[in-house]
Amino acid sequence: MVLKLLTWGYCYVVIGVMAVIRAILWVLSVAVLLLGFGLATISAVQQSAQAPAKELVQFINDAKRRGVKEDKIKQQAVAVGWPAAAVDEAIANQKDQKASPPAASSPVVNALPNATPASSMELQPTAPGMATAEAPDAPGAPAGTPRSVPATNQAYEYQIGSGDTLQISVWKEPEASVPSVVVRPDGKITVPLIKEVEVAGLTPREVEKAITNGLSKYITDANVTVVVTAMTSKKVYVTGGVKKEGPVPYTYGMTVLQALSEAGGLTDYAKRKKIYILRTESGREYRLDFNYDEVVKGERIEQNILLLPNDTLVIPHY
Repeated sequence: MVLKLLTWGYCYVVIGVMAVIRAILWVLSVAVLLLGFGLATISAVQQSAQAPAKELVQFINDAKRRGVKEDKIKQQAVAVGWPAAAVDEAIANQKDQKASPPAASSPVVNALPNATPASSMELQPTAPGMATAEAPDAPGAPAGTPRSVPATNQAYEYQIGSGDTLQISVWKEPEASVPSVVVRPDGKITVPLIKEVEVAGLTPREVEKAITNGLSKYITDANVTVVVTAMTSKKVYVTGGVKKEGPVPYTYGMTVLQALSEAGGLTDYAKRKKIYILRTESGREYRLDFNYDEVVKGERIEQNILLLPNDTLVIPHY
């Protein structure tokens, strides 16, 4: 009888010990899982904190696609409100990751703002790659002006006009090169060997091709480079609450902020949040809104779009 009791007692002790061991192992497993989850969360937070803002990355990518150098990109980013340290970090981060350019759906210029859908709007296709959202006349816009917003902003390649100054270089052929020539009112220039060349309305690449074809009779495989050294044929018009109203010489890659700076800056009576750009494309006029206060604070800097020749920048005032 005593032996039987001892046997049962031993069994209960073994069962109890095993239960305690299982409990300890379970607690340890839970602790390990919680520790791993905590470390993963901390790592994700750190990576998120270190990652540059998407808007800043987009700004840098757009500038690089336009051929802007890094020091100029930094100046422009700081000018619109980004901290210099954040810009340096974003540029360095892109180098480390060898980031490729954004998808082709994001064009050379910044995405246009204010494409806010509304139930009363209709989308109608216009030029290739464009769509408009029409609504009733916006406050402050000329009567009959549709508040149309392009779905995307097309890339712009500069077209030469009368009054522009060109530099034409033919590699290893100094006698065929032209250090400086002004496009005449008839849209033509004079080039050695081939004489008259029609250049008005053409891009620099198209002029290079035209001159290369003309020189083919005299020079085999001529390597021609055309550079626009002075752009005087294109204008951007600024009206309203600025210190210097009127036409502003257009330069390739000019943004809204740069145009405002060329116009002397805003007056004290300018409606800084109600600025807009009027643009005509394919015979239709579009209104693109621009909130100056947001952009200079680094908020929604995609509003600081690249201007095109003949854009009108309107600054309402009190």
